[in-house]
Amino acid sequence: MVHHVGHIDWSFAERPGPSTTTASGLARLPLVGPAQGAVHTDLAAVALLPGGWLAPHVHAFEEALYVLEGELLLELGGLVHRLAAGDYALFPTGLRHALGNTGATTTRLLSLASPQRMAPGGPRRDTFFEPAQNLAAMDAAAVRPLFEDPTLRLVGHYDGSGPQLETLRIKDAARGRASAGRDTALVVYSGISVKMLVDHAFGADHVTMFTVDYEIGGAAQAHDHPFEEAYVFLAGEIEGEIDGTHYTFRPGDVAFAGVGSVHGFYNTGSERVRWIETQAPQPPARHSYRWVRDWERYEEARRAEEETR
Repeated sequence: MVHHVGHIDWSFAERPGPSTTTASGLARLPLVGPAQGAVHTDLAAVALLPGGWLAPHVHAFEEALYVLEGELLLELGGLVHRLAAGDYALFPTGLRHALGNTGATTTRLLSLASPQRMAPGGPRRDTFFEPAQNLAAMDAAAVRPLFEDPTLRLVGHYDGSGPQLETLRIKDAARGRASAGRDTALVVYSGISVKMLVDHAFGADHVTMFTVDYEIGGAAQAHDHPFEEAYVFLAGEIEGEIDGTHYTFRPGDVAFAGVGSVHGFYNTGSERVRWIETQAPQPPARHSYRWVRDWERYEEARRAEEETR
């Protein structure tokens, strides 16, 4: 089985690519892709320096972004959004978009693409650029998204959940509280809180991206999937086991578990843990988890039955 672990060294941001007709002040560090054994996942850390930009373009793959730090101007669907840390966005295949940074600090973000993007000089193109935008005009048009707007599409915001019991406690009067439903719901189990960001309901066809928060003592027992997963750790310290190898993950660490790679995570420390997780392709409607111990128990029971015959 294939897995990989690594760490984001943000010093790559100090070495942006050369300015061209399509980009300026842009640096990209591949985290998970073909070199790490991935077939569907193309995950990268991206830095956009002050004054940097990426010209309007479309591509033949789906892409999701999560802003870690700084401010990002995003032209998408005829609107220019001013995004900040905790914001995320989806670029469906073939949808025109452009990026810019008119802030005073470097913008740091995660980029997830699937199918994997073509290497430069490959057999065919998958990204098609238009003439560069006017960055000053882009900045003047940018507005902070109104995330409560029911017509807003393809952008969102989520900081991660607070302590699970406090987050789930009913604090407001029954009438008049902020709207909540399946579209805002947390998935809560075994001391873990999962909030889906980019998924099929959000408009994605190939990828999912979500936040994971572990309480002290939270754990996901050993399991595998029929799809690829990647993890970018943001806060706290957690023990992980992937294909029988023990790791301790801390902020800035990255892990990848390929199809069939057995993995589990255990918060045995003294603080809550948070990470961004991605999946490609999207999980099936059923049987997306295969719990190792459950099938071991089944095997043991069958063996005991056979021995009594």
